[in-house]
Amino acid sequence: MKPKNNLCCLLMTAFFLMACSTIKKVTLDPVTINSGSNIYQGSYPKLTEIINTRLDLSFNWDSAFVIGQAAISAKPYFYTSNQIILDANGFKISDVSLIKSNEKQSLRYTYNGKKLIIELDKTYTKDQTYTLFIDYIAMPNKLKIGEDIASAGDRGFYFINRDGKEKDKPREIWTQGETECNSNWFPTINGPQEKMTQELNITVPNEYVTLSNGTLEYSSLNGNGTRTDSWRQEQPHSTYLTMLAVGNFTITKDKWHDKEVNYYTEPAYASTAKLVFGNTPEMMEFFSNKLGIEYPWDKYSQIVVRDFVAGAMENTSATVLFDQMNMSEAQYLDENHEDVISHELFHHWFGDLVTAESWSNLPLNESFATYGEYLWDEYKYGRETADLKGLEDLTAYLNSSQKNQVNVIRFNYANREHMFDEVTYQKGGRILHMLRKTVGDDAFFKSLNLYLTRNAYKTAEIHDLRLAFEEVTGQDLNWFFNEWFLASGHPILNIQTNYNPEKKESVITIQQNQDLAKTPLYRIPIAIDIYYNGKVERKKVILDKQDQTFIFLTESVPDLVNVDAEKYILAEKKEVKPLSQYIFQYYHAPLFIDRLEAILMLQTFAKDKEARETVIEALKDKSWYIRQLAVKFIANLDQAEGGKLYQQLSEIALNDEVSHVRASAVQVLSKAFSTLDNSSIFNQTAKDKASSVVKATLEARK
Repeated sequence: MKPKNNLCCLLMTAFFLMACSTIKKVTLDPVTINSGSNIYQGSYPKLTEIINTRLDLSFNWDSAFVIGQAAISAKPYFYTSNQIILDANGFKISDVSLIKSNEKQSLRYTYNGKKLIIELDKTYTKDQTYTLFIDYIAMPNKLKIGEDIASAGDRGFYFINRDGKEKDKPREIWTQGETECNSNWFPTINGPQEKMTQELNITVPNEYVTLSNGTLEYSSLNGNGTRTDSWRQEQPHSTYLTMLAVGNFTITKDKWHDKEVNYYTEPAYASTAKLVFGNTPEMMEFFSNKLGIEYPWDKYSQIVVRDFVAGAMENTSATVLFDQMNMSEAQYLDENHEDVISHELFHHWFGDLVTAESWSNLPLNESFATYGEYLWDEYKYGRETADLKGLEDLTAYLNSSQKNQVNVIRFNYANREHMFDEVTYQKGGRILHMLRKTVGDDAFFKSLNLYLTRNAYKTAEIHDLRLAFEEVTGQDLNWFFNEWFLASGHPILNIQTNYNPEKKESVITIQQNQDLAKTPLYRIPIAIDIYYNGKVERKKVILDKQDQTFIFLTESVPDLVNVDAEKYILAEKKEVKPLSQYIFQYYHAPLFIDRLEAILMLQTFAKDKEARETVIEALKDKSWYIRQLAVKFIANLDQAEGGKLYQQLSEIALNDEVSHVRASAVQVLSKAFSTLDNSSIFNQTAKDKASSVVKATLEARK
C-alpha cells in the first residue's frame, strides 16, 4: 500500500536538512504516535486453512448494503477440529450450512457481531475438506467508529455518491482490505497468514464496469437490467488482497507478453490513461528480468477511484489508486506519480507472491515496494534520478518522530496500523539499498530470487530473507539484520579529516555518537575516496568502533577526502570541510549527492566570490534539482552580480526541460528583477504547458 504521502522535503546534505517546496507530493494524513505496547504481537495461529472462497454479490445502493452468499472450502490446518471461527464484522446472517452432495445441511453457530463460530457436523482432520454456505448481508456504513472500526478508513467497502446527488462525482463502489477490513463485507479469516483462491460473481446494473482479482471468465445478462460478472483467481493470495470495484470506467487496454494490462479510468481521463500508465508493461519486463521471476499473476489492472482512503493498494492483479492519478497532460508534466505505479507493481512480488507472515514483518512488503521505486528510477532514468528518490526517503525517515523509537521489524506495536510509517517504508527501503551495496548486485538479486522462489504463494518472516542471503553469499549476515532490521535508530557520525605534511598522511577520524543504550554500535563497510595529484584512490574500511581513526599515505595535501563515497549509509553525518574541497567536490566527485552536498554548503559561503561563482555555474547542472537550487540562489545576489544573470535566468524560465525549474525561474524574475520589464517573458510562460509554470506566472503578475 502507498499511503497518501510523499515528501515535501529532501535531505540536502549529510549535515543539515532543508525544506523543499518543489517536489509536488501528497499530504500525509495525521498519524497518532504511540510508543508501543508490552504485548508481544506475533503471527496469528493457523487453526483453519481456507482453500477457496466463492462470493455471489449484489448491492443495495440506497442502504449501502452488500448482499452476499459465500461458499467457503476449508480444512483444519494441522490439528483436528470440529469448528471454524470466521471474522464477519457487522453482518446480518440468515443461513449457515454445510454443503454435502449439492445439498445444504444446517449447522449450529454463534455470532457476536464480529466473530462467527460455526460448529461442524463432525471432527475433521487436516486431510479432510468441507464447504460452508453462508447467506448474509454486510452493512459497512453502519459500522461505528471507535466500536466496530477504528476509523472511517477501516470500513473496507465504500459506496461513492450512492444517491447520485453530487453532480461532479461518479457513482462507484470500491474496497480496501488492508489491514483487516475485508471481513467487513465477506466472512473470512483476517491476517496476512491466511491464503486462498477465490471466485467473485458480481451483479451490477448493465451500464457499470466491474473489476476484481484474477480474470473475467464470463458475463451473464440477467434480463432485468443487470449483469453478473464472474471473476476467478486460481493462485492463492492473502485474504486482505481480495478486491472489487464497480463504476462507469473506461478501460484502456495494453499488453505485456500474452497477459492483459488494463487501465480503468473515468471516461474524461481515458485520453491520458496511456500517458499516465503507459510505462507499466516496461516496468513488468524490468522487474521480471531483474528478479528472475516473471510477473506471477494472470493479468494486471490499475483502476483510479474517487475518495480512496490511501494513495494506492496492491490488490493482487488489480491495483486501486487515488484520484490524483486522474491527470491532464499539464498536470502530468509537474507530477507523474510514477513512484506510486512502480511501488504497487513491485508489491506483486513482495507482498502478494510472498507475503509477510505477520504485521510485525510488514517491511517485507513495504520496504521492498519502496525500494522498487528506486530500482525503476535507476533503470529508466539513471542513478541520479534514483539517488534523488533515495535522498527523499532518507529525509522522510530522519524527519519522522519515530526515527529513534521503534525497530523496523517490531513485535510490540500498540496497533497494527502504526506499522505503516516512515520506518517501515522509507527506512526499510534505504536498508535494502545498504544490503545491496554490502553484498554486491549479483548476490543481492540472486538472493531475492531465492527468497521469492522458496516462499512463492506462501508467507515469510525476516529470517527467511536473511537465510536466503546467507545461502547465496556464504556469509553470516546476522550482524547486518540485527543492526538494521531488528533494532531502532541509526548511526550519528562525526567525521574529521586532517593532513599531516611531515608524515604525508591523511587522517580520518569517525565517531559514532548515537546513544548506545538504545541504538547499536554499527558495523559499517565504508568507502573513502582520496583525491590528490590528479588521481583518486578508493580506500575500503570497516567502521565498527565508537571512535576510530584511519590513516592513509598520500603524497600531497588531498584536494578532497570524500567519506562514504558511495553515499549509501543511512546516518546523520556531521562533517565540515574547507571551501576549496567543496568546490573541488562539485566539479570532480561523480555522484549527484556529491554535487548537491557541495552546492548547499557553498551557499553558506555566499560571501566568497569563488563559492558564488560555483553555485552560479550550477545553473547548467545536469540535475534539475540542483539547477533549481541555483536558480533560487540568484535571488540572494546583489543587483550588480545578479543583473548579469538576467538573460540566462530568462532562458531558463522559457526553456528548461523541467517545469519546476521553469516555475522557480519565473518566481525569481518576479522578485529579484521586479524593476525590469518582464512582460514579454511572462506572456510566454503564461502559455506554458505545465500547470506549475502558469501558476507561477499568475502569481508574478499580481
